[in-house]
Amino acid sequence: MDSGENSLLKGKCALVTGSVGGLGYAVAAKLAEAGAAVVLNGLAPAQEAEAARAKLAARYGNPVLFHGADLTQVAAIEDMMRAAAAAFGKVDIVVNNAVVRHVAPVEHFTTGQWDESLAVNLSSAFHTIRLALPGMRKSGWGRIINMSSVYGLSSTADRVGYVTTKTALIGMTRAVAMETAATAITCNALCPGTLPTPAILDKIAGIAAKQGISEAEATHNYLAERQPSGRFVAMESVGAMAVFLCSKAGDDITGSVLPIDGGWTAN
Repeated sequence: MDSGENSLLKGKCALVTGSVGGLGYAVAAKLAEAGAAVVLNGLAPAQEAEAARAKLAARYGNPVLFHGADLTQVAAIEDMMRAAAAAFGKVDIVVNNAVVRHVAPVEHFTTGQWDESLAVNLSSAFHTIRLALPGMRKSGWGRIINMSSVYGLSSTADRVGYVTTKTALIGMTRAVAMETAATAITCNALCPGTLPTPAILDKIAGIAAKQGISEAEATHNYLAERQPSGRFVAMESVGAMAVFLCSKAGDDITGSVLPIDGGWTAN
């Protein structure tokens, strides 16, 4: 068991969508470190999903459940929420992290890509929230964290599905916050900047190869155009913010949109 074991969220269940790897897994790990039981979700192969689940459970000593719900399917989301409630009584913390990214100009953005973007990035968050809220209201406590993006606060070319859904997720956050403001349930959005995800690292490697420069130089140039900090946003920092919002200090933070972007949106 990791020496960072904590009891802050002991007895709470945290569901994190899109969490077999990357940012979602980092957020789930921080919540587990704080004592929460965790529900992981993703479309990973069974062996990969089980390895992620077992690693998290062994590291922090908390129960971890994996559910492979396809978030484009409402029935699958409902089954996931039922399974979480059956295992842990209720879902106390929802982190809507799952995302799909399609890159294409608007006129070449297919209807399939559009529908998938809406379903995974936006509608799945609505469904997890609507299904978790009754239990949160009954217990008198809950935390909803929607993972938006700096592109929910700005924009970029060739990402119409991503920019639209991440922006709409902020609107959903505010609407839910207003409906729960008089309770001990909070709803906030986090807006990370550039993270060292496999997709970004592959992109930078491609830039380095194309320009005939080192990956270190390409990384420096890539970040310099975006984040004044000049460094990647650490995924663990995003997870730490999620834990903060679940702590007593987060009781009166609701409807907020919190950039974690190395100064990107302030620049």
